[in-house]
Amino acid sequence: MNAKATIRCIIKWVIICLTVGLPIGTVVALFLATLDYATAWRETHLWIIYFLPIAGLLIALIYNYYGGEANKGNNLLLEAHQLDNKSIPLSMAPLVFVSTILTHITGGSAGREGTAVQIGGAIADQVTPVFKLNTTERKTVLIIGISAGFAAVFGTPLAGAIFALEIMLFKNIKLAAILPSFAAAYIAHYTCLSWGIEHTSYFVNVIPAITIKALLWTILAGIIFGLTALLFSYTGIFWTKLFSKIKNKLLVPVLGGMVLALAIHYIGTTKFIGLSIPSIVDAFVHPAGNFDFIIKLLFTTFTLSVGFKGGEVTPLFFIGATLGNILIWFIPLPMALLAGMGFVAVFAGATHCVIASIVLGIEIFGIEAGLYIGIASIIAYFTSGVKGIYSSQQKEGAKFSFYNYIHNFTKR
Repeated sequence: MNAKATIRCIIKWVIICLTVGLPIGTVVALFLATLDYATAWRETHLWIIYFLPIAGLLIALIYNYYGGEANKGNNLLLEAHQLDNKSIPLSMAPLVFVSTILTHITGGSAGREGTAVQIGGAIADQVTPVFKLNTTERKTVLIIGISAGFAAVFGTPLAGAIFALEIMLFKNIKLAAILPSFAAAYIAHYTCLSWGIEHTSYFVNVIPAITIKALLWTILAGIIFGLTALLFSYTGIFWTKLFSKIKNKLLVPVLGGMVLALAIHYIGTTKFIGLSIPSIVDAFVHPAGNFDFIIKLLFTTFTLSVGFKGGEVTPLFFIGATLGNILIWFIPLPMALLAGMGFVAVFAGATHCVIASIVLGIEIFGIEAGLYIGIASIIAYFTSGVKGIYSSQQKEGAKFSFYNYIHNFTKR
C-alpha cells in the first residue's frame, strides 16, 4: 500500500469510528439516563412490581412480531462476525432499549451491558453499505460497535476495546481492527461523558503486601469465584430448559413475571432487583448478607431465562462483590479487596474474557490491586468450565483444549 492509499485508509477509518462512536455514545447516554430515571421511579412506586407479568408479555409480543433474529441478542453479533450472511437489523437497538427499560422499571433483575453492546452492534453495522465495506472490514465494524457500547456503558474504554477483540477470539482478529476498536471505544466513552453521565466509582482502600501466603489465599478465592461463574451459567441453562417445555412461548414471561413478583414480595426487599448498584457499592465497606450472592444469581438467571431483557455483567459484579465480601470469614485478606477480586473474577469466568476482565479491574480499582485481581481472574477463568453467558462464543485455546482432553479421557 503506497502513501496515498495509506492516508486514504486512515481517513476512512477515522470517519467510520466517528460515525459509529458518536451516535453510540449518545444513545448509550440516553439509555443510562432513562435507566436511572426508571430505577428511581420504581423505588418510589413499588406497586409497579406486580406488573412484571404484563411487562414480560409486552416484551414477548414486541420480539415475536418485530424482533426476528434480534431476539438472539449478543449471540447474533457473535454469529454475524463468524458468518458473512448474518446482518444486524437497526431495529435491534430500539427493541432492546425499550425492553430493557420495561424489565428494570417493573423489577426484573438484569444488567445493562447486553443492551449497550446490542445498540452498538446494530448502529455500527448500518455503515457497512454506506462505506461499501468488504467482509473483513465489516467484521472490524462489528468489533468497534461492541467496543463502543461496552466502553460507554461502563466508562472503561480500554476494557471495552479489549472485550470486543477477545470475545471475537484474538486469532480471528486482523491487526487492522485493533486501532479502530480502541478509537471507537474512546470516542463513545467521552461522548457519553459529554452528555453529563457519571459512572459509579468503586474503591479498594487497603491492599496488603504481596506474600506467598496472600497469593495462595488469592488462588483459593479465584477457584471459588470460578465455580460461582460456572453455577451462574448452568443455572441459566436449567431455567431455559425448564421453560422450554411450555409450548406457548408467550406464556413463559407471564408465568415468569408472576413468580418474580411473588418472590420480591416474599423477600420484602428490592435490593436484588434491577442493577442493585447500591448493594454493590455497599459490599466494599459493610458486611453483605450471607446469601446475597446466591439470591441475586437466582433472580438474574431466572429473569433473563423467561424472556426479560438486559444483560448479565452488572449482576455478575453484584454476585462477585457480595461473595468476595463474605469470604472474609476464612480468607485473611481485606474485605474491599476480596469484593473487588470477586467483582472482576466472576465476570472473567462467566464471559471467558480474562484479559478484558483484568484490564477492567485495573481501570476501576487501579494498578495497585492489579496483581490480586489478575491472579483471581485467571484462576476463575480456568475453573469456570466451558459454558458461559454467550452460547455462540467460539471456545478455543488452552483452557478449552484442557477441558476437551479431560472429557475425552473420562469417556475411555
